[in-house]
This record gives sequence, structure tokens and C-alpha cells, in this order.
Amino acid sequence: MQTAYEAGRLTLGYFGTGRARPEFKDDESPVTVADREAERLIRARISSRYPAHAILGEEYGVDEGAGGDHRWIVDPIDGTKAFVRGVPLYGVLIGLEIEGFCEVGAAYFPALDEMVCAATGEGCFSNGRRAHVSDTQRLRDGIACFTDAKGFEKYGREEEWRRIQAAAGDARGWSDAYGHALVATGRADLMLDPAMNPWDAGPFPPILREAGGFFGDWSGNEGNVYADEGLSTTPTLLPEVLRHIRGGGGGPDRG
Repeated sequence: MQTAYEAGRLTLGYFGTGRARPEFKDDESPVTVADREAERLIRARISSRYPAHAILGEEYGVDEGAGGDHRWIVDPIDGTKAFVRGVPLYGVLIGLEIEGFCEVGAAYFPALDEMVCAATGEGCFSNGRRAHVSDTQRLRDGIACFTDAKGFEKYGREEEWRRIQAAAGDARGWSDAYGHALVATGRADLMLDPAMNPWDAGPFPPILREAGGFFGDWSGNEGNVYADEGLSTTPTLLPEVLRHIRGGGGGPDRG
């Protein structure tokens, strides 16, 4: 948690200053000097304390370490497009995977000074207060979040998204990692990502699980950060959400 905070404060030195001009990687996603410096800081902190642990990061790839049981999954700036444009919803994400299971997660949103973190068996906390998913009973009474409206068509999920939109009470683009944090803290009810890398997802299995929610893939498999997609919601809404994704929703649940 402290490392995510320190990396986040580093990024604020560039946020809104015009000093972090984006370059573009092979996949056309942006990267800035702030992304690289923040990841180097995170890697240095982890390596100094846990030299045998593996690290998987967005900007510098995989360092397998000396032991295979522990792997840190790092995104120094999730939402670089937001960061570059001065939108304060970007986050620093750190997750710890132990024997293939994500056990610890921290998502820090520097421009909001908001930290959401969790560890297995210890609960989920938002700025030091216990966090829980909402008690919304029907999707028609809930808020569904997304990152990029065009992304659903790009990744072949347009029909599923149309069904979710029709069923949900509201659909809002509170995007990237922040949408998943909103679900964990009860401020939104569903976050859908049709495309996710492991570093985008790393902290969210323990965060959602400890908040009483669900993070997994669009088929309902919980906790997998390597599924290339992501879904956060509540246990109550999950069956309805999955029915709409599979095309058997028949309209929102009526309770």
C-alpha cells in the first residue's frame, strides 16, 4: 500500500503540468515518462524487500525472480489516456499473486487521494474505512460502468453490452480501474471490461472478494486476471448479469 502511494505521488509531479507527453507503443497505447518512473520505483521497492519475488509490469515486462510462488503484478498508471488529458480517475495498481492466487491488492488514485486495498481474510478498505459492495437487488436499479464504448464492438462484445445497457438502470463511463473500485466501494454495481491485461486486473480479485463482491471473467470464473477481460459486480447481481451476457436475460429481473 505504501509503495502504491509513493508511486502515485510521483505521478502527481507530472499530472496536469504538460511535462508528460505521450509516446505510443506497438499496440498504439500511450506511455509517458511518469509511467516508466513510477514502475521503476515500484520495482525497486519490491526488489529491495522481496528479492526472490517475481514481478510482472506493464512497462518493463517480467522479472521471474528466484522463486516461483510469489508474483507482483504492477500497472504504474492505469488510465494513461486519462492521465495525459488531466482527468483525475487514473490509478496505480499493485497486486500480489501467491501460488497462482491473487491474495493482496492496492489501487491508489493519486489525483483523488483515494486508496482502495485488501488482503485475503483482512477485509477491503477505502481510505482506512471498511468497504462493501452495494446491496442493489436488480440490475434495473443499478449503475453499470465501462471504459470505452467503442471497445465492446472492437472486441466482439457489442451485443452483450447492448443487453446490459437495456437492463441496467444507468450506464456511466467511469472508466478503467476506477470503475472496479466504485463497485468494491458500493458506489456502482457493475463494471465491464471487454479487454484487460493482467496488470489492469491484478489487485481486483482480493479487493472485490474482501468487499463481498465478485471479480472475474464474463463466463463467471472468479479471480482470473489472465482472462483478457474483466467483470466486477455483486453476488446478488452476478446471475442476472451472466444471463444477459449469455443472451438469456429476457429483460431485467423483477424481484
